[in-house]
Amino acid sequence: MLRQSSRSRAVLTGAAVLTLAASLAACGSSGGGKGSTSADGTPAATSASSPTATASAAPIAEQPTPGNGKVQMPTGPAPSLNKVRDTAAGPIMMTKVTGAKSGVTGQVWVWLPPEYNDPKYAKTGFPVLTLYAGGQSNGYNTWTDNQLPIQEADEQLVKEGKAHPFIMIMPVQNFNSDEKNALDCSDIPGQPKMGTWMAEDIPDWVRANFRTLKGRDSWGVMGASTGGFCSAKMALQHPDVYKVAVPIDGYFIPDSGLWKGHDAEKAANSPNQLITQGKADVKMYVTAGGANGYEKDVVKSWVAKAVPPVSIEYYEQPGGKHLTSDFKKMIPDTLQWLTKNLAGPASD
Repeated sequence: MLRQSSRSRAVLTGAAVLTLAASLAACGSSGGGKGSTSADGTPAATSASSPTATASAAPIAEQPTPGNGKVQMPTGPAPSLNKVRDTAAGPIMMTKVTGAKSGVTGQVWVWLPPEYNDPKYAKTGFPVLTLYAGGQSNGYNTWTDNQLPIQEADEQLVKEGKAHPFIMIMPVQNFNSDEKNALDCSDIPGQPKMGTWMAEDIPDWVRANFRTLKGRDSWGVMGASTGGFCSAKMALQHPDVYKVAVPIDGYFIPDSGLWKGHDAEKAANSPNQLITQGKADVKMYVTAGGANGYEKDVVKSWVAKAVPPVSIEYYEQPGGKHLTSDFKKMIPDTLQWLTKNLAGPASD
């Protein structure tokens, strides 16, 4: 179940809310997100924490190209990435990133679309999608797991002309498995500065190592359950970095026991507060499972608090439960929404 308690509301009354009724393609899988049957345990992707081989599909070393165009060329040298899993759309890589601003060192998984290493796109910058996991995400990220095959879905949609080829960045979110004392994707006083690492150090590392696009218009965040909390929080706190967010079946009040004695800092990191401040010019696609009344109340209550310039599209998945198998069904629709709202690949 979701960890947050919330006073339910019968209708949506917030700003810029659009209820979408598009049906989603079912992909058929079992498993769960936070509070469901499987995502609280260590998923198959946990094995990714032990690199197995250096992948041949690592980014090609490039020379920086100065200029004032759209493309942010990497400064090099090419990062050291180890292959942890093959997908039908290319390998998933992993490395450890030490943040200059946070001092935090953590695992980061990377998937580069096949187009990235195609010589035809050697001077092309690509949009970036950062994916946050459900559960405690200590040593794994569920978006690297075949339960959530977003990489294959993206490449298929690219072939159909329905989605951008995204660079996908998938960081860990905690350094122990105690969900009651999670880091909440935040700088909790006295704890590792996970918020700074995620919102500043990782984007800096991505820009330094991969061909991206300048500005925020090609940067998005998405996550399910706990990852929904993180994606909403990151976009609202850092609209200079992220243009859009997709919180799937999330909750919106930080609840780690590590916040004890730090009420002001907790409130400053609460999406429940941030959504009301009218400071973030971001777009969001916010979802809830239609079969879970409590979850719907949590999500709809939060959406109703939105203050412009935040713009929210709300989607209620028919019959959806808080399960990885239902999160999987959301992948094609969310990728197409992200594509409509983010700048695509470009070259100067």
